[in-house]
Amino acid sequence: MIKNTVFLIFLILLSVATGCRDDELVVPTEYDIVPETPDSDSRIRGFYLVNEGNMGSNKCSLDFMDYHTGLYARNLYAERNPTVVKELGDVGNDIGIYGSKLYVVVNCSHKVEVMDARTGVRIGQVDIPNCRYVRFYRGKAYVSSYVGPVLIDPDAPKGAVYEVDTLSLAVTRKVTVGYQPEEMEIVDDYMYVANSGGYRVPDYDNTVSVIQMIDFKQVRQIAVDINLHRVKKDRYDKLWVSSRGDYQSRRSRLYVLAKKPGSNIMSVADTLDIACSNMAIHGDSLYYYATEWSNFTQSNSISYGIIDVRTRRIVSTNFITDGTDKDITIPYGIAVHPETGDILVTDAKNYVSSGTLYCFTPDGKKKWSVRTGDIPAHIAFLPI
Repeated sequence: MIKNTVFLIFLILLSVATGCRDDELVVPTEYDIVPETPDSDSRIRGFYLVNEGNMGSNKCSLDFMDYHTGLYARNLYAERNPTVVKELGDVGNDIGIYGSKLYVVVNCSHKVEVMDARTGVRIGQVDIPNCRYVRFYRGKAYVSSYVGPVLIDPDAPKGAVYEVDTLSLAVTRKVTVGYQPEEMEIVDDYMYVANSGGYRVPDYDNTVSVIQMIDFKQVRQIAVDINLHRVKKDRYDKLWVSSRGDYQSRRSRLYVLAKKPGSNIMSVADTLDIACSNMAIHGDSLYYYATEWSNFTQSNSISYGIIDVRTRRIVSTNFITDGTDKDITIPYGIAVHPETGDILVTDAKNYVSSGTLYCFTPDGKKKWSVRTGDIPAHIAFLPI
């Protein structure tokens, strides 16, 4: 009888302990008040921000800024999806909204997490190895992938772009591109993919793959520069492509791709000797920052600027005009509000603790800042 009683007490204590542990796993969403004036005529409800989290830490998280309420919600996913054991996963590498769905590319968890864009509630996932970036076109999502495992390897395989049906979330097609593909853009039924070759250092790739969307085949590779990363389309259907260089003797540069008369496919139209880590285009202005690491000095060189996409000339050497750029340790993400022109810049700080999101007015003055998760990086605006 005593043994049975002791065993019963043990089971009760075990269930209590387990219940407490489950409660601790679900970290409640934190809210901060942000000084934003609601605009009833705005077509933008707010924006999601993905915090990458350090590789191996499983700390990718999702924040949401609500322009109507002025509330910034930190770590939204965990509370909205309490039964998901590992939450968002390991290293959030991109985010996008298409229709009613929100897509988060989780690199080292080898998946694209799909949620309801209004609520943040999980719908499902698409399993894609070493996935990187997502773009959308005619009812499909397109995801770039390194394909191979996450490691530096001179024999790393070529990458690919996967086509995903946005209704069924099934992978429908796949095309092989260059080594370690990064960002993509689509112009006139052709997709342009920046290949980095980053896993094959120092033998980087130097090409942009061109995919014909009708039959989903690579039809050309355009030689541009080594270690390509960003690709952004301007309002004139030109592409802006960034090279990260080799972090030693070859510096980061920015390239312009455009069509020649009589050609259906773009080629290199201009080279700008401007370092660029990330960029966002609004109207005729390309806002960029550079966090250029040097293996020689073992330090970063940080710069900000604005380029007129029509003239391809720098019109400002710093879009932050009130001196608060000195408060930013490591700029890591950038976006521009499509209506107001407010500039959003994230600060990764030391890469292992909470970052900061800054909002600047179009004339470069700090409007507000708020604490984020670890390594804030990618932003997607949510329409009404």
